[in-house]
Amino acid sequence: MKKFSQLALPYIIWSIIILLLPVLLIAFYAVTDSGNTVVNFSFTLQNFAKFFTDHDFLLILWRSLSIAFKTTIICILLGYPIAYFISQCKDRTRNIFVLLITLPMWINMLVRTYAWIGILSDGGILQSLLNLLGFKSTQLLYTEGAVLLGMVYNFIPFMILQINTSLSKMDKSLLEASSDLGANRYQTFWKVTFPLSIPGVISGIALVFLPAVSSFFIPKLLGGGQYFLIGNVIENQFITVGEWNFGSAISVIMAFVMMAIMYLVRYVEKRNSGNRKEKKA
Repeated sequence: MKKFSQLALPYIIWSIIILLLPVLLIAFYAVTDSGNTVVNFSFTLQNFAKFFTDHDFLLILWRSLSIAFKTTIICILLGYPIAYFISQCKDRTRNIFVLLITLPMWINMLVRTYAWIGILSDGGILQSLLNLLGFKSTQLLYTEGAVLLGMVYNFIPFMILQINTSLSKMDKSLLEASSDLGANRYQTFWKVTFPLSIPGVISGIALVFLPAVSSFFIPKLLGGGQYFLIGNVIENQFITVGEWNFGSAISVIMAFVMMAIMYLVRYVEKRNSGNRKEKKA
């Protein structure tokens, strides 16, 4: 046991340096004045007050939460049927579909997002196709729709894979028992399949919502600087303005917002799970 602890020590030290110290540094900057150093500093909550008293920042926060929510809902509505279809396939066919879904993920997300610029831009593939079909030219790129499309495209594989995992691991005998008890396919799905797949949906929500709400390069590329999200504000404060303290404060606020949302999602999932157990009893 002692030897194992000694072997784990380098990993523990590395984890502290890579994971803990950056978080502590962000927290330090968030509660100190601009221009302070680690040696000479004074604590303040002014950075947080600046954010919550500025209508524009609150509006951007709401916009970020809104588009992350829309992205998550669309990923569930599109991803669940796809995952359900894949889970019903034979093992070899299922593996092929999983490979096809994960294949684009091997390409850098930035490159994949750049590809959509060529598709949505004026004179691009989609615009040319719409003109060919007789539709009037309309602005596709640098809109909320373009940002939403880019997020759904980049994050929906996470939703599909998580739900597919839950559905594939489901005990098939439960479905057979439901059928034997007289339930049709519709009733079996809503009373057996869907409730048992909820853990996969919850995991998918976490893997979609969290990166969507803090994304900065997707709205930057597909929104063209005209659709600002909270991730862009944080990037701007750190890189352009040089206000590390205010940028750190926004980062801390977003961390608490995301933790609160995930706690709420987990609470709802546990409550539904408890209700199902009570019904069984």
